[in-house]
Amino acid sequence: MRAYFLRRLLLIPPTLIGVTIVVFFITRFAPGGPIEQAIMRAQTEAHGNGGAAGGGSSRGALSTADIEKLKVYFGYDKPVFTAYLDWLGKVVRGDLGESFRYGEPVGQVIREALPVTLTYGAITLVLIYLISIPLGIAKAVRHQTWFDSVSSVVIFVGYAIPSFALGALMLVYFGARFSWFPMGGFTGDDWDDLGWWAKFRDFSWHAALPLTCYTIGGFAWVSLLTKNQLLDNLAADYVRTAVAKGVAFRHAVFGHAFRNSLIPLATDFGQTLGALVVGSLLIEKLFDLNGMGLLAYHSVVDRDPMVVMGLLLVESAMLLLGNIVGDALVALTDPRVRFQ
Repeated sequence: MRAYFLRRLLLIPPTLIGVTIVVFFITRFAPGGPIEQAIMRAQTEAHGNGGAAGGGSSRGALSTADIEKLKVYFGYDKPVFTAYLDWLGKVVRGDLGESFRYGEPVGQVIREALPVTLTYGAITLVLIYLISIPLGIAKAVRHQTWFDSVSSVVIFVGYAIPSFALGALMLVYFGARFSWFPMGGFTGDDWDDLGWWAKFRDFSWHAALPLTCYTIGGFAWVSLLTKNQLLDNLAADYVRTAVAKGVAFRHAVFGHAFRNSLIPLATDFGQTLGALVVGSLLIEKLFDLNGMGLLAYHSVVDRDPMVVMGLLLVESAMLLLGNIVGDALVALTDPRVRFQ
C-alpha cells in the first residue's frame, strides 16, 4: 500500500505539468489579455483627459514602442513554446510571475487569499460531517417515521436551493433589513484591537451567513448518502443474522452496518475536501471574502493571466492531494482494500 501512495504522489508532478500546458495555452490565446487591457486603460485615460497626447499611435495613448515593451515584459515577444518553457522554469523555482492587476508577485497574492479559503473550508468540512452523519443515522434508524419525512423535506429544500441564492436572501433579510449580521467581510475593522474572546465572537458573527451557504449543499448530500448506505447495510444478511443470534440492535447498527456505510463516505471525503479548499467564487464574491474564489473572479474579469495560471496550478495540486487523502481513508475504513 505504501508503494501505491508513493506512486500516486509521484504522478502529481506530471499531472500538474499537463495542467500547466492546458492553462498556459488557453490564457495565452484568450482575447483581452494584459496587453489589450493596458491599451484599453490608456485609451480610457486619454479620453478622460480630453484626448490622447501627441506622439501616440493609432492604437490610443500607448505608442508602438510602449506596446513592444509590454510584449517583452509579458513574454509575448517569444514563440509560444519558448514562453511556456520559460514560465515553467520559473514555476519550478517557486516564481509564479507578477500580477498585472495587483502589481505584486503571484505567490504573495495567493498566500494572502489562501488563509480565508482554508479557514472556511476546514470549518465547513467539520460542520458537514458533524451534522450529516448523526442525522443520516437517525433517518435510517427511524425510516418512514415523521422525523424521517420532516427532515427529508428540509434536506431536499436545502439541496435544491443554490447556495449563492440562499446567501443573497440571507443578506437581504438578515443583513440589510434586520441588521442581525454584517453585510460581508472576514472580520470587523477593529479586529486588531480586540481580545481573543471578542475576536472569536467577531469572526463567528461575520462567518455565520457564509458558513450556512457553504454547509447547506454538502450537508444535504452527505446526510442522504449516510442514510441510504446505512439502510442497505441494515437490510443485509449479515446484520439480520447478527440480530437473530442475539446481538443488540444498537451494536448491530454501530458495530457492523455503520462501519461498512463509512466506505462511500470516505470515498466522497477526498472530493469534498478538494472542492472546499479551492473556495467558492460566488459565495466569496457575495460576502466580499478575500479568498481564492474572489481572487479568481477578479483575475478572470481583469484578464490577469499570471494569477489565473497560478491559481489553477495551486487548486489542481489541492484537488490531487484531496483524492489521495480520500484513497487513504478508504484503505483505513475498509480492511479488504489493499492497493497494489
